[in-house]
Amino acid sequence: MGRILIENATVVPVSEDGYFEGYVLVDGQRIAEVGQGAYNGSRDGLDRIIDGTNKLVMPGLINTHGHASMTMLRSYADDLPLQEWLFDHMFPIEDKMNDDDIYWGAQLAILEMIKGGTTTFTDMYYFMDNVARATEESGIRAVLSRGMVGFSPEKAAQTKQGAIEFVEKWHGAANGRIMTMFGPHAPYTCPNEFLEEVVEVSAKYELPLQIHLSETAFEVKESIEKHGKTPIQLMADLGIFDRPTIAAHCVHVTDEDIEIMKKYNVHVAHNPDSNLKLGSGVAPALKFLEAGLTVGLGTDGASSNNNLDMFEEMRMAAMLHKGVNQDAIAITASKALQMATNEGAKALFLEPTLGTLQAGALADIILVDMEQPHFYPRRHNLIAHLVYSAGSRDVTDVIIDGNLVMEDRKVLTMDEKRIYAEVERCCNRLFEGA
Repeated sequence: MGRILIENATVVPVSEDGYFEGYVLVDGQRIAEVGQGAYNGSRDGLDRIIDGTNKLVMPGLINTHGHASMTMLRSYADDLPLQEWLFDHMFPIEDKMNDDDIYWGAQLAILEMIKGGTTTFTDMYYFMDNVARATEESGIRAVLSRGMVGFSPEKAAQTKQGAIEFVEKWHGAANGRIMTMFGPHAPYTCPNEFLEEVVEVSAKYELPLQIHLSETAFEVKESIEKHGKTPIQLMADLGIFDRPTIAAHCVHVTDEDIEIMKKYNVHVAHNPDSNLKLGSGVAPALKFLEAGLTVGLGTDGASSNNNLDMFEEMRMAAMLHKGVNQDAIAITASKALQMATNEGAKALFLEPTLGTLQAGALADIILVDMEQPHFYPRRHNLIAHLVYSAGSRDVTDVIIDGNLVMEDRKVLTMDEKRIYAEVERCCNRLFEGA
């Protein structure tokens, strides 16, 4: 960590509309200065100067929902409906996963995310000490939760205690790069009494919650049959929304549900690719935005999406809702970019300037190579190029928390070849005989 100057770049601040030719100065963890034109300040004490010629400099992308170590399950049990996919395939194989699998699966996910320009991710899974360790070692920023389920009283007690121990050990670790939440998996895996206990522990530790809600029509139908309420209504009645909450998916919600979400300021992690691949449907993201809800973008796990590419999620969010709403301005390129950056930070209850380039913001920055066919002609809207044309492989350099973690496509904090070898080793054991 030191002083880094990025100059001669096209700067996309996100904190304000548009872009300009200019520079970004990083001092330690934070951005010291963002300016137009040439940098005329002192160059004494600079540790590194990055030439941004033909590059676009922007905030790192923020992935608001996922299960990192599910990279181990990429392309396993594809093309199945969610309930069958989850209960007949995912849960049984996850029962066989050990802490070693989780660690190397997280390493693979983090490597993929850094190379794709993601600088912050959230995770809800188990053996989470290993995910935190991979996060700490790699230099990425994360909001982590030990997944909590209550299939039995014994399981509920175990996951509750595990979540408390994880929070006490890791919240604020890695120089503040690791933050934590409590993560009850979903209403259909957590009995009502257990969810009320989660509310209590969340209040005690003054930490937010993340939870899957209303992902499928089946889930909503089952909730109404069992409780006489939609999952959203049930969570409000149980007090979940009395705590700061980010709800993943929210595909099948009523207008009444949205009013409840608005009342309690529920944040949403919108996962367009995962919801499409699992056949779950399309979340009414435009209605969420019109209601004033905070909406971030997420990939979900690599087993229900197959990649962790936030550029794809940006493009999909902008394109999908134009088609569904038959409205070409439903979600603009600029709005999709905000959802993938600063709105994602707000959705995760992080610093409100994270995901922007402005003085005082945490220095999570990526550089994108524009010297490519799909960035021409340059005279038109570069934000549109970024959202509709660019891809994760266009990212050349990544700075997180003021540290250069990827330079010219090489991740400096991770052993790429070893990660691939260890993942293959783990999967050979995990799927032996499958």
